[in-house]
Amino acid sequence: MKPVCVLGNGQLGRMLRQAAEPLGITVYPVGLDAEPQALPIAQSVITAEIERWPETALTRELADHRAFVNRDIFPLLADRLTQKQLLDRLGLATAPWQLLSSSDQWPQVFSDLGELAIVKRRTGGYDGRGQWRLRVHETATLPGECYGDCIVERGINFSGEMSLVGARGHDGSTVFYPLTHNLHQDGILRTSVVLPAVDAQHQQQAERMLSAIMNELNYVGVMAMECFVVPEGLLINELAPRVHNSGHWTQNGASISQFELHLRAILNLPLPAPVVNTPAVMVNLIGTDLNTAWLSEPLVHLHWYEKEVRAGRKVGHLNLADASPRALSSALTALVPMLPAEYASGIAWAVDKLA
Repeated sequence: MKPVCVLGNGQLGRMLRQAAEPLGITVYPVGLDAEPQALPIAQSVITAEIERWPETALTRELADHRAFVNRDIFPLLADRLTQKQLLDRLGLATAPWQLLSSSDQWPQVFSDLGELAIVKRRTGGYDGRGQWRLRVHETATLPGECYGDCIVERGINFSGEMSLVGARGHDGSTVFYPLTHNLHQDGILRTSVVLPAVDAQHQQQAERMLSAIMNELNYVGVMAMECFVVPEGLLINELAPRVHNSGHWTQNGASISQFELHLRAILNLPLPAPVVNTPAVMVNLIGTDLNTAWLSEPLVHLHWYEKEVRAGRKVGHLNLADASPRALSSALTALVPMLPAEYASGIAWAVDKLA
């Protein structure tokens, strides 16, 4: 099989490489400053773990590579303006929004969108960065350089957050995992829970929406779609044209992980629907030192990224999966004293979802 070069050498590239090894696929996660001549680019299929990249010798070389899968889709979805325009063009439900060009717009923004405005940078900004929640008396706190560089959305009163991770093959076939329940704190994903018995209406709506997006773009590989749960159904929040944090549970909770599924799709290998028979939980490790005591729990699978531990930085995750929700809840509860205090609320949320 052809080798795969992954543009970006963070944890997602690392986990793609790990998933490839049992299949006999060689994956090269490469940094943006890599020398093109040092890599087997000509013979490889190219993918990416990031949506945006600066111009370097490597990215210039890849710009015309015929086997760079989804090459022209990354910039479209990396810009929240063109991403929102795509959703509107397809008639898919999303929060009402507009481009924020000038401070003069604020009276009209609050008139059209309501009392809470969510400002997001068009590009960059993730894990709570590059976003502001503003009410009418707070607009002066927005940095001046944001005007023209941000969109503004209506603040949504949602009852929960879900994501759908799916994949599309070169032949247009699509497969999906069950919807994942997600808990964010300060804009960062803390905990994910998947239950095999999903809300059928939500699952069907999500699959229709993500299928429409992938088909419109002729996308190949794994894509994630984050949604708000509202009384009318699901509203699309954001899209990620790659393997996604909220799909990490698939490494230990599904017959095929999202990382293997992505490789299968881009290499035109068989793409059966992954089997998910048991509940599963993923706990993000954020700015937390490694603690081998976590491994004393037999249901715990540790995925450590070997990154420098810094506040707010994702340095690993814990996966747990079992047919018994009670056993999962017991294992999660046992982790609480082994983790910093801020994890307790996310674990309590997961235990409640499993009940």
